[in-house]
Amino acid sequence: MAELVSSSRALTARRPGLCVLRQVGLSRAGRPLHLLSVGHARRAVLVVAGAHANEPAGGGTLLALARRVVAEPELRDGTSWHFLLCADPDGASLHTATEPDSLYDYHLGFFRPAGREQPEWAPSVLPPDLLPPETLALTGVIDELRPYLQVSLHGTDLGGSWVQLTRDVPGLAEPFGKSAAELHIPVETGASDAAGWPASGPGVRVMPAAEAGAVYPSLPDDARHSTWYRPHRYGGLTAVVEVPMWAGVLVDDPEPHPAPAEALRHLADRLLRDAREVRRVLEKARPGAMEGAGTAGGPLLRAATWGLELVPGLAGDLVRARPPDGTRAYVGSVDAFTRRVPLRAAAMLRRELRESDPHAAARLEHLVALWSDSFAVHFRARPVSVAHQVEHQVRTVVAAARHARAGAGTGAG
Repeated sequence: MAELVSSSRALTARRPGLCVLRQVGLSRAGRPLHLLSVGHARRAVLVVAGAHANEPAGGGTLLALARRVVAEPELRDGTSWHFLLCADPDGASLHTATEPDSLYDYHLGFFRPAGREQPEWAPSVLPPDLLPPETLALTGVIDELRPYLQVSLHGTDLGGSWVQLTRDVPGLAEPFGKSAAELHIPVETGASDAAGWPASGPGVRVMPAAEAGAVYPSLPDDARHSTWYRPHRYGGLTAVVEVPMWAGVLVDDPEPHPAPAEALRHLADRLLRDAREVRRVLEKARPGAMEGAGTAGGPLLRAATWGLELVPGLAGDLVRARPPDGTRAYVGSVDAFTRRVPLRAAAMLRRELRESDPHAAARLEHLVALWSDSFAVHFRARPVSVAHQVEHQVRTVVAAARHARAGAGTGAG
């Protein structure tokens, strides 16, 4: 984070008439939130990095994109660009695995806060008077800039790349897919995050209208109440660009799965079993810890118990309804998702308990090692270089800005 701020200051010093770096808020712990602006046009693009602490590639993408915007005047033709360097600096300080060599290393330093503490998701689960300052800073920037396009840079540990749109951007799927192919990044065609959503093209999904039912009704958050929809007040939209740290097989196969409902039942059973194993360790080490799930204790404990609390409902969602997508890609994406929830909880609890209960921490570390290895082997994990992650996101953001502007005409901004 400090390096990102210093690099932004250096860019501003080199082009003081073009670039401005300013503070737009403070985190709960008093860390500053910085906005780098390039250009002065009223029509604006807002790029947000660091919304999820465990997805560090976005910072590198943001800086590479800012440098490209400075170097290429045509990108600034009638458009100003604004970069929120890190939406959650407190979370970023707790995720220490920024350049891991393996999924095991990644999880040893893993942190991702409970949903109510995530800046983009907080409005979907909290009333307005309880929103964290990071969320208020982000919504304040959106209200000030009124961007025709907001891009939120996200990432996944293992899988493929995909884009979520709050409104369709015709033409985006082609450059997105071309970039992924050139950089040997699989396109996740059945992402569980976008289950049942209309497809604008392979790997590009458009969030459904408000009246559409939730595929996972037990999950408390709703993207339609997140900060992703804030630009709609001004005629804009949001694109969420996901890129993997490790590429995996299974997530890009559009062929029908021979028995999707049976496969999801199996994944739900494994999810319940793995989560129970983590809970047993926690309940022995910290009796009663689950009673304040997601709200009590330090950030690691809150995040881990929040995730564990979601498991029974999520497992029920997977078996109660007909699968919204019967492809092998969707089943593969759900497979990865259901591995992540207990694995992440175990990883964060290991960090929480390693001083107070070394025996419990050792048991959890064993689970982290076992499950990380199984995850990597099953999906035949292949590292995606940071350079390729960054380049793919940069290309996708530029393409989204061009196509969204063409579709917007002279409207928002």
